[in-house]
Amino acid sequence: MSAVFASLVPTFLIIATGWLCRATGFVDEKHWAGIERATYVIFFPALIIDTLSRADLGSVPVAGVGGALIGAILIMATIVLVLRPVLERRFGIDGPTFTSIFQGATRWNTFVGLSVAGSLFGQRGIALIAVAIAAMVPLLNLLAFYVFIRYAGQPRQSPWKILHSFVTNPFIWSCAVGLTLNLLVPPLPQPIVGYIEIMGRAALAAGLLIVGAGLDIRRLSRPGLPHFIASGLKLFLMPVVAVTLARHVGVAGNDIVVTIIAASVPTASAAYVLARQMGGNAPLMAEILTLQTLIALVSMPLLISTLGA
Repeated sequence: MSAVFASLVPTFLIIATGWLCRATGFVDEKHWAGIERATYVIFFPALIIDTLSRADLGSVPVAGVGGALIGAILIMATIVLVLRPVLERRFGIDGPTFTSIFQGATRWNTFVGLSVAGSLFGQRGIALIAVAIAAMVPLLNLLAFYVFIRYAGQPRQSPWKILHSFVTNPFIWSCAVGLTLNLLVPPLPQPIVGYIEIMGRAALAAGLLIVGAGLDIRRLSRPGLPHFIASGLKLFLMPVVAVTLARHVGVAGNDIVVTIIAASVPTASAAYVLARQMGGNAPLMAEILTLQTLIALVSMPLLISTLGA
């Protein structure tokens, strides 16, 4: 489908641009850390706030779509965690590498979802992706925090510190702010709305440039078991699970297609930023994201045409 290609090809090209900027030294090594920090703390939260605050949540099946996506995430997370002992014993996969497999198998690219759903279904598609953001982002970040704390080899933290880290996570508080603003009457002044919107637009380019900067092309040319596990679970099994759950609770028609889109997009560039911030295997995360973007050029149209029928 043209909307899928139109969304994924620019995504891949921006990743390639980030790799080129770092490989040629066009952007100094020391500058990437600042770009990464601004993207994590400012740009990504602005995008989430902007999307959630504008969405017409009252016109779409919030419980059906949101519940199906939450269920799919929990099932995928359980599968990956059950596989953990086998991956460690039989294949020597260490904790940081496992965190990248986990994120690659569960997280989703909000930007691609917004672009494809908006192109196909307009405001209703965007509203349903906003439902997906509200349902998936807090849960995914909670699960990712647990996996990093448990497996990334960082010092043990007190329950209070873990709770504090979760509450102050930019992806968590931005969801709360966006939903609050959605219910706010009267709405925010237009200059403030415009400010948030412009900041959010920067998230896509900055996040994908950072992913490209961390990419090792030589390793990507020889993908291994972690790449295939994460990509197979995320791009193929998760959409099937999500659609099955959504149909079971009565979601139908175009809403099913948006559910497929939300479940079948590649892993988020935010996963790479989080891996860098919390001691995961960031190079592997960049490779998984790039590989999934390439595969999704074929898998997303296929899944939409088969599962959405």
